[in-house]
Amino acid sequence: MSDSLQQRSPLNAFQVLAATLPKATRPGVFLTERSFFGHINLRGNPGDSGFLDAVQRCLRIPLPRQPNTVTKGETVSALWLGPDEWLLITPPKTGHEFANDLRDSLQGVFSSVTNVADGQTIFRISGAHVVAVLRKGCSLDFDPRVFGPGCCAQTLIAKVGVLIHCLDQSPCFDLVVRRSFSEYFGYWIQDAAVDYGFAVV
Repeated sequence: MSDSLQQRSPLNAFQVLAATLPKATRPGVFLTERSFFGHINLRGNPGDSGFLDAVQRCLRIPLPRQPNTVTKGETVSALWLGPDEWLLITPPKTGHEFANDLRDSLQGVFSSVTNVADGQTIFRISGAHVVAVLRKGCSLDFDPRVFGPGCCAQTLIAKVGVLIHCLDQSPCFDLVVRRSFSEYFGYWIQDAAVDYGFAVV
């Protein structure tokens, strides 16, 4: 028996198979897995200044208060999920550290801090035809005047629950997906992008 365990990303098997496929000469859609990032579910009362101040001191960014918006810092991004709920994305393999720091900062404050990194992964999808691919499985309006950089939304794509974050580079999106659906979702994107040229980065 091995003395150590090797951590594998949710898309490991998909990426191994994708590496054997013929390369598109001019891909219109690129897919990258952002492996092992920290995912922290944070809940608290947005009307409590003590809660908001404690979180901002810890993360060095304010929590987004407007629906479907994102606050980005040097290391952490906070995505609005609901009036009293946020998803925090931290650098790879730092979720436990950030979660513990938040719990320490919020001692005595009505709140909840839950590390959910093991159950989720992030797809980064970009390219000239990325919006056309997403529209094949999603009814969200991707017009940049409606859903532009700094916006996020929870929706369904090909029957998979996804949290979409529109990035500054356009067109480019981060898609937060449950680990158990990630391989199916990767194959769906590959199939939906076949007409435009597809590449795994």
